Amino acid sequence: MITQGRSLRKSSGGFKRPYRKKRLYDKGSQPILTKLGPKRKLRIDRITGGMIKHRLLQVTIANVLDPATGKYSKAKIKTVSNNPANRYFTRANIITQGAILETELGKARVTNRPGQESIVNAVLVKA
Repeated sequence: MITQGRSLRKSSGGFKRPYRKKRLYDKGSQPILTKLGPKRKLRIDRITGGMIKHRLLQVTIANVLDPATGKYSKAKIKTVSNNPANRYFTRANIITQGAILETELGKARVTNRPGQESIVNAVLVKA
């Protein structure tokens, strides 16, 4: 289990003695790297308090806002043209917040966190 507790290693490399076992509220997880894929694929995770999160693993469609008209429309994602989070994410077509997508309507910037919200929202960017 991945936890967000303290490290059990000293700065010298030796072990610290654990003062308690792992707790459920210490639980963490690997980052969800939402990819551009052939169909929408979700994973459901239980979180603290019995709630659930829908993790988006693959997606092809984004909700794109046109700032000129103030209207949302669904647009097919062609590719990820730039991702400032990591330059290798651009090559692998991984979508994170702030990524620039090439859509049918033009270039759009992702405004939400798709790995945590199970949807891709974006705003058109003037070219």
